[in-house]
Amino acid sequence: MSRSIVRQSKFRHVFGQAVKTEQGYDDIRVSKVTWDSSFCAVNPKFLAVIVESSGGGAFLVLPLSKMGRLDKNHPLVTGHAGPVLDIDWCPHNDNILASCSEDTTAMVWQIPDQMGTQPISEPIVVLEGHSKRVGIVTWHPTARNILLTAGSDNLIIIWNVGTGEALISMDDHPDLIYNVSWNRNGSLFCTTCKDRRLRVCDPRKREVVAERMAPHEGIRPMRAIFTRDGNLFTTGFTRMSQRELGLWDPTHFEEPIALLELDTSNGVLLPYYDPDTNMVYLCGKGDSSIRYFEITEEPPYVHYLSTFSSKEPQRGMGFMPKRGVDVSKCEIARLYKLHDKKCEPIAMTVPRKSDLFQDDLYPDTAGPDPALEPEEWLEGRDEDPILQSMRDGYVPPKSRELKVARKNVLDSRPTPRRSMSSRDGSANLPGKNGETVEPTLLQRPGILDHWTAVKTWYTRSLDCCKDLVY
Repeated sequence: MSRSIVRQSKFRHVFGQAVKTEQGYDDIRVSKVTWDSSFCAVNPKFLAVIVESSGGGAFLVLPLSKMGRLDKNHPLVTGHAGPVLDIDWCPHNDNILASCSEDTTAMVWQIPDQMGTQPISEPIVVLEGHSKRVGIVTWHPTARNILLTAGSDNLIIIWNVGTGEALISMDDHPDLIYNVSWNRNGSLFCTTCKDRRLRVCDPRKREVVAERMAPHEGIRPMRAIFTRDGNLFTTGFTRMSQRELGLWDPTHFEEPIALLELDTSNGVLLPYYDPDTNMVYLCGKGDSSIRYFEITEEPPYVHYLSTFSSKEPQRGMGFMPKRGVDVSKCEIARLYKLHDKKCEPIAMTVPRKSDLFQDDLYPDTAGPDPALEPEEWLEGRDEDPILQSMRDGYVPPKSRELKVARKNVLDSRPTPRRSMSSRDGSANLPGKNGETVEPTLLQRPGILDHWTAVKTWYTRSLDCCKDLVY
């Protein structure tokens, strides 16, 4: 008799839950630009959203604590002459944000902790090197001040924003670049292109080191990201316009590690990857659901976990870095879903009964300190991200705080049970050898007086009866 074997995983029961209405962000006019970017970027301090703006491009920056309805007078970041297409927070400084626009420029902004009342219109550096609109901006994961931009001129430029100079320029793509993703230590990046090719590039050698033609047979846009093991996770379309995902080894591009068909829809699947849990979240523009998968070393390698569904479709999505999640609630990821006029945080949680810090859910994660300087990276040095413990972010709930008494309650003796005599106000009588003895009924104070009164009443009653008889 065969038994079905359930795969063991601590993430099998991960569930998504939207926050309460008052904990969201309302009255945000999300941009309607027809560009396949997330329109949202978030870090442990700020939420940034590309918004509608007249007379140029703008985006909104909110402190995470400023929830509820947006103040109409809240200042915007307005420096671009055309619509903003992409934004990205610096992984090494939570107050630095990069943006790119249809005005062919990329800009880097310093966001103050306390937002004033005036719009921010002066960037700290303007990066000019593209001849057409710039649609992709992404920071290097480990090196300080290294920023990559990609534009509709099919050009990829890597900048040192500390000096404002272009370090590397690559023109290996003959058509529009859909997305760019760095690997874990920043030694390589992968790209997807309108020519239906998936490429792995070494920027310091200025060459394509691996290439795959049509990892997905459909002609619609693809997305690709690096996993922590160096493999490539891709999303795309089949020849019949069904959405599918794939897992590839860039050293053996001939056959996929895994290829899985999902559903039929027009929205491009945007993958968000968590290297600590090896989980990927798929969010399709226009969808009302978020699917999440776990990548393992055992077949079928990409395991479907569950789906978070809601009523309204999403316009974009933001993904919180791991150091910004709430570890006291066993939250392993938080996504920020963009609606037409609001942003709704969604927490992904592992159900656990204990309120203690869960070491198995929170390995050391990438911290804010850069591992390399720009010159070191440019000379060919590679370093993994500097890790930090998640235990520092753990805050025990107030209801479970241990209160220590000054006196140990175990040292105190139990209170003896009071006798009926003590409750009547009588004291115990001394007995033999000095020990106390409980008094008898007639020895209790007040009992003899009561008995005398009863005897007197009984005698008088008898006398009355005799008078009646005689």
